[in-house]
Amino acid sequence: MRVLITGANGFIGRNLRQHLAERADVEVLPITRDASDEDLATSVSRADFVFHLAGVNRPKDPAEFHEGNAGFTGRLCELLAQKSGDPGVGVPVVFSSSIQAVQDNPYGQSKRDAEAAVFSLGTGCSLPVHVFRLPNVFGKWSRPNYNSVVATFCHNIARGLPVQINDSAAPMNLVYVDDVVRRFIELLDGAAPNPDSEGFEQVQPVYHTTVGELAESIRAFRDTRETLVTERVGRGLTRALHSTYLSFLRPEQFSYTVPQHGDSRGVFVEMLKTPDCGQFSYFTAHPGITRGGHYHHTKTEKFLVIKGTARFKFRHMQTGEEYALITRGEKAEIVETVPGWTHDITNIGESELVCMLWANEIFDRENPDTYACPL
Repeated sequence: MRVLITGANGFIGRNLRQHLAERADVEVLPITRDASDEDLATSVSRADFVFHLAGVNRPKDPAEFHEGNAGFTGRLCELLAQKSGDPGVGVPVVFSSSIQAVQDNPYGQSKRDAEAAVFSLGTGCSLPVHVFRLPNVFGKWSRPNYNSVVATFCHNIARGLPVQINDSAAPMNLVYVDDVVRRFIELLDGAAPNPDSEGFEQVQPVYHTTVGELAESIRAFRDTRETLVTERVGRGLTRALHSTYLSFLRPEQFSYTVPQHGDSRGVFVEMLKTPDCGQFSYFTAHPGITRGGHYHHTKTEKFLVIKGTARFKFRHMQTGEEYALITRGEKAEIVETVPGWTHDITNIGESELVCMLWANEIFDRENPDTYACPL
């Protein structure tokens, strides 16, 4: 299938192209700002599907709104209408408009005119057209001070620059670029349209937040490198914002150091902490070294030996029952500490022991729940 993408070098266009590049059944016909009218006509003649993503939203001259939005869309629709005159060559169209189309200003008017041209094409030529009035779209490869406030905040906060907030309580509706692309590709693959009462296609989910909450979330991502406490970045808006923030890091920011505590036994390093699901760390131990020798009332831990050979010993604090086991880096075996059992770990190998550790809670110096009791 040959897929024409206008605005192919834009924010959404680049993300869509990357997803389509992963498919062997799609050939992308990119149209960029540098393309001539002849280039556009040739690509339309070859296209089986059109994603019309091109547009102008921050021109130097407001007159460019009409030319770049309504004018270009009109020309594209003319070419598609000419092509639809041949039997069996109707080309579906996905058009990315904006919620700003409802505004009574040059940009909003130009977007409404572009929408009208696409809807007219669909009606007049019996073509499937899907018009999206997208809210603020965010994600990787967006441009600061151009695509969205999310891009601007991520760019500035990642570089230690200030962000301007005029009204922290101002509401925002956001959609993530991966969700936009997913819905676009569903339509490409023949999914049924799902327009709202006004005929506009929808992207789900739509996230609701405020300008102040947005800035606070992005600052928290930055601060994780200092506190080691991560936000809940596994799902929803926080997941998408976290991914977007990281995409704005410069290559020299890809790595960072964390505190390393060392003594004659080896080193101990905390990697990551969570608000309510514990923390991750690792430690090393030289041959013959024993670590631990304590018990917990409530705290639990999971140990995974990555390298070397370790002997774990346990003793019940009330009954005196003892237990020992040996685990090696060659075997992915988790050893759990159980409340009420004192425990230690000894490197019984000839090389350095490296062991990963998860504890179910962040270490609290005021209430460590760790009581010395050597075995």
